[in-house]
Amino acid sequence: MGAIPVQETHDPRPTGKLFALRWKHEHLRAALLAAVLVFAITIMFVSLLQKAATKSITIVDNGISKVVSTTTSNVLGLLEEQDIYIGPNDRLSMAAVDPLQEGSRLVIDRAVGVMIQADGKQQVAYSTEDTVGGVIESLNLKLSEHDRIVPEADSPLREGMTVSVVRVRKEVTETRRPIAFKVVEQKNADLEEGKTKVVTEGQKGVVVYKTEKVYEDGQLVSEETVGKTIAKPAVQQVVAVGTKKKAEVAIASFSGPPTAAEAQVVKLNGKSVKVKRMLNNVTLTAYSAGFASTGKSKGDEGYGITRSGTTVKEGRTIAVDPKVIPLGWWVYIDGIGFRRAEDTGSAVKGKKIDVYYDSEKYANKFGLKRGYTVYVIGPVKPSAD
Repeated sequence: MGAIPVQETHDPRPTGKLFALRWKHEHLRAALLAAVLVFAITIMFVSLLQKAATKSITIVDNGISKVVSTTTSNVLGLLEEQDIYIGPNDRLSMAAVDPLQEGSRLVIDRAVGVMIQADGKQQVAYSTEDTVGGVIESLNLKLSEHDRIVPEADSPLREGMTVSVVRVRKEVTETRRPIAFKVVEQKNADLEEGKTKVVTEGQKGVVVYKTEKVYEDGQLVSEETVGKTIAKPAVQQVVAVGTKKKAEVAIASFSGPPTAAEAQVVKLNGKSVKVKRMLNNVTLTAYSAGFASTGKSKGDEGYGITRSGTTVKEGRTIAVDPKVIPLGWWVYIDGIGFRRAEDTGSAVKGKKIDVYYDSEKYANKFGLKRGYTVYVIGPVKPSAD
C-alpha cells in the first residue's frame, strides 16, 4: 500500500525576497511624491531668487532715456545684454565693472567729430564736450589775451562742424614827426622902417604818434592811431619889424610921369599915398601853398611859410624879386589892390609878381597877365585916410 501525502492546510511564511518587493512597492509612491515636492519647492525657490535679482535700470544714450529690467550684475553685462556699442571716444557715467543696483542710472555721452583749425594746422577731434570752448580746453589749446574762437566759445558743439582758433597779436609803434614853428612879428621903434631883426630863433617841435596794428594769424587786418603826444613843443620865432621913421631918400625913378626928386603922392583906390617908385609893364602870375606851386603838402615842414617867415595870406601876400621890390614892402597893383612883398620864387625875376591865392584851382586859372602898373609904397601900409 502506498502512503498518501498529507496536504498542508495554510500558506507558508513569506521569504526575504518577497518582503523586499512588498516594501519597495509600498514606498515607491511615497518616494515619487517626495521627489515631486522637492522639485516644486526648488522651482519656486529659483523663481523667487530670479525675481529678487531682477533690477530696473535707466539708460540715457545720447540724451534718449529708457528703463530696462536686467538680472546682470555689472555695467559691462548690461551693455552686452542690451547690445549697446560703446565707441572709443564715448563716455560712460559708470565704469564697466561697476555693480548695478535697483534704480541705477547709466548715462552714455556719444563723441562727435569736429574739424579743428589752429596755428596753420588741421585735425579731426572727437569729443563729448557740449560747447566749442569745452573741446578747445580738452585739447589743451592755449589762448592768449586777444585770441578768438570761431564760432564763439559758448556755441553748442555739433557733428561735422569746423572750429577755428584765430591768433590775434596787437602791436603799438611810435612815429616822431616835426612841428613847424610860427613866426610872430613885433613892432620895434628903435629899428628903421623896412628892416627886420630876428629876436628869438624859432625851433621845431616834435610830436609822437602811437599807432596800434592788429595782426590775425600773422596778417595785418587793421591799423589805428591810438595816441598823440607832444614830445617837444615848437618855439615860435619872434621877428622885430622896424617902425622908426627915416629921412626921405630920393626916389630911384619913375618909369613914367610924374617924375620928381622925392616921393610923389598918388591917388590909389581913393587914398592919397606916397609912392617911392612906379613900375610899368609888370607881368603877373598866381600861386598857392599847394604841391603844384611849392612842392609841399599839408603837414610838410615849412608848408605855407614865406621867404620872410610869415604865413601866406590871400589878399596880402605876393612873391617878388627882392632886387626890384624889397621884402616887407607894400605895393599897389592896378586892378588887384594893396599887397605886401613877403615871398620869393625861382621863376620870379625882374618886373614879375606872383600873387598868392588860397585856391590852387584859381591860381592855375589865373594864368599869365602882362602890362600891369605897380606902385612901390614902402614898409608901412597906407592908413585908411
